[in-house]
Amino acid sequence: MSSYRDVEGTQTEMQVFFPDESDRLSAETALGNALKIVGCDSQLEYLSFPDEDWILSYRRHFKTDRIGNRLLVVPEWEVDSLVKESGDENRSLVILDPGLAFGTGKHETTRACLEYIDELSSSGGSFLDMGCGSGILSIAAAKLGYGPVAGFDIDAEAVKAAVENAEKNKVNVDLREFALGGGSVTLDSSIEAAKGIYPDLALQGRASEVRGAIFSKADLVVANILGPLLIAFADEISGYVNRYLVISGILNELYPEVLAAFTERGFREVSRKTFSQWSTGLLIK
Repeated sequence: MSSYRDVEGTQTEMQVFFPDESDRLSAETALGNALKIVGCDSQLEYLSFPDEDWILSYRRHFKTDRIGNRLLVVPEWEVDSLVKESGDENRSLVILDPGLAFGTGKHETTRACLEYIDELSSSGGSFLDMGCGSGILSIAAAKLGYGPVAGFDIDAEAVKAAVENAEKNKVNVDLREFALGGGSVTLDSSIEAAKGIYPDLALQGRASEVRGAIFSKADLVVANILGPLLIAFADEISGYVNRYLVISGILNELYPEVLAAFTERGFREVSRKTFSQWSTGLLIK
């Protein structure tokens, strides 16, 4: 089952998938009764999908991409057929197979983070990736000369994909399963209210038993997670930063609130990137 809400609209769409069409009628009846109980007058629609390898289906949407001045992100299955363009010899090649993990460079938040990593690479230094997903940010940082490079995620499958991608790129990155807040979080009313906009907040509950070693401070910390979580963990995130912090994964309307949480802790905004409905900020301590 999946649920989707258009942040610019007023409707929520819920989808329920079954492998056997014989389950359709009983599912429609049960879902219709449940909606009536909560007073929701919604129309139910039925669609049949052909058999497909859903894990591999994302490949048709993930193509080679040039990001910033020095990064060339290439899906693993396009490496052999890659046609290089003028200037590509000056770009660092990032080979990626994200699998089910977040992070291909296509999303506005990932792209903004990659651009900042590129722009700050002349300073070098240590790097920490909070919410590493596929590992794309950590790998890009290592390719551009940062070191040491570390990253973590609360999702074990994401960490597994990130480790495999780091090996494909022959870079040394310390990637671990780890959760801010020691693996648990008390959602205050503002975060609870945001769960409709940020359904991935449900993942935080999965981290209740995740434990890991504390990471060292880094010269550049990139926290591409979710706006409400950036606010909730502002103290802890701040404690990992030596100099620069990139905050991302923030809807435009929430950005001022997230920025305020970090300015209260001694950070100053250097610049901001806004792509579509998403804002990413570069802060300095």
